[in-house]
Amino acid sequence: MYLTEEQLLVYKNQGLILLSECFSRAEVEIMKAELSALSTDKSPKKILEKDNKTVRSLHGSHTTNDVFNSLARHPLIVEPAMQIVGSQVYIYQFKVNLKAAFTGDIWKWHQDYIYWRKEDGMPRPQVVNAMCLLDDMSEFNGPLFVIPGSHREEMIDVTTDHPKVATTNSNISSDSDAWISSFSANLKYSLSPELVTDLVSKYGIYLIKAMAGSVLFFDSNIVHASSNNISPFGRSTVIITYNSIENIPLPVENPRPDFLVSQDYRPITPLATDALSQFSRVLL
Repeated sequence: MYLTEEQLLVYKNQGLILLSECFSRAEVEIMKAELSALSTDKSPKKILEKDNKTVRSLHGSHTTNDVFNSLARHPLIVEPAMQIVGSQVYIYQFKVNLKAAFTGDIWKWHQDYIYWRKEDGMPRPQVVNAMCLLDDMSEFNGPLFVIPGSHREEMIDVTTDHPKVATTNSNISSDSDAWISSFSANLKYSLSPELVTDLVSKYGIYLIKAMAGSVLFFDSNIVHASSNNISPFGRSTVIITYNSIENIPLPVENPRPDFLVSQDYRPITPLATDALSQFSRVLL
């Protein structure tokens, strides 16, 4: 599936485009059925909330899970991603964010590209995020807030003297302290309230509300955040970052783990449109 010229223009101007209910409820349930097993993983791929028990995010699941591998190669996502970046793409990052009912914590205001530039050596923001909703996203369950058009500011260079992260997370070794602040509630390159206020006064603010199965494509420089979830409704999403094969990161001194930043630069060949529905028999 390819975006229309009108949709591409919306993405260019706003920094995002929402495609409602790309995946059926049956396909969403196939994906959600995988989360319980993945959440029992005791490796560093699993990040916990501050309570040290609620799962915050899961990383690199597409490399070990057939269902999520198929999602990452699905034409409904890959084809628009190639249009947006203007070339073939590879999977740069894959993560599942689980905003648990009552305990899912905040994601502060930030841009994504600054992490990829400073931590991973990505030359240009020739990259796109595709967020697939596995639950309905509403104003109640810690939804995504965006500042539409803020990507026009390009990368906002946030300097940080972020302290070394103290954690009791048993999944995390001391070696991971250098990167864990990119995924904790205390984000390393978060934006100041004053800057966010200025950006909102200039561009406005928008709340993403959509049904499960919808896919949101958004620019790596768009300013976004999400509130904590105090509702009884969980909100899980898969975020796949597709980088251009013309934008391979440069070597850095302390590269982040491969499950966070893939070094498999082979371009993706989209699968058939029934790539997920073939797993339905497993649920019978």
